[in-house]
Amino acid sequence: MYVLKHGIKKDPEKRWMLPDRIFFGYGACHILAGAFLKRAPLEGFYGERIIPIDGFWGNHIYVTDGVIAFDYHGYSSRDRLLGHHRKGWSSQSLGWDCTIEKVDFDLLDTTELNQRKMLGPDQYLYDPVSRAHRFIKHIDHAEAAKKARETA
Repeated sequence: MYVLKHGIKKDPEKRWMLPDRIFFGYGACHILAGAFLKRAPLEGFYGERIIPIDGFWGNHIYVTDGVIAFDYHGYSSRDRLLGHHRKGWSSQSLGWDCTIEKVDFDLLDTTELNQRKMLGPDQYLYDPVSRAHRFIKHIDHAEAAKKARETA
């Protein structure tokens, strides 16, 4: 699990300069999920949100069809993604736990995101939605999803 240096998420330039996987894995996961759903390369996916219990960090948003999931790692089984996330956060914070909720709001709407303490697309230094579409475009979705299903 990658840990950002203190202050990077509050510095728009440093945040923007992060490699894509780190940018979308540590603070802009909702943008990647929203971009995926806006131009869905595969059908049947919806957003899910990992919400840590009170007093803990570790919020994460990804897309899933209920069996496989897609986030900044690419495709994996949903169970594997959840296990990886749980292992990473619980190893850093004793007592860490979470709930999983289906996303019922627009992942690219600033007002909706701000209500949930997330940045909207227009609150980044440049355009994170275009960046997410470029990230998504370079993936062979059919092949990657097939491999993830084989391990699910």
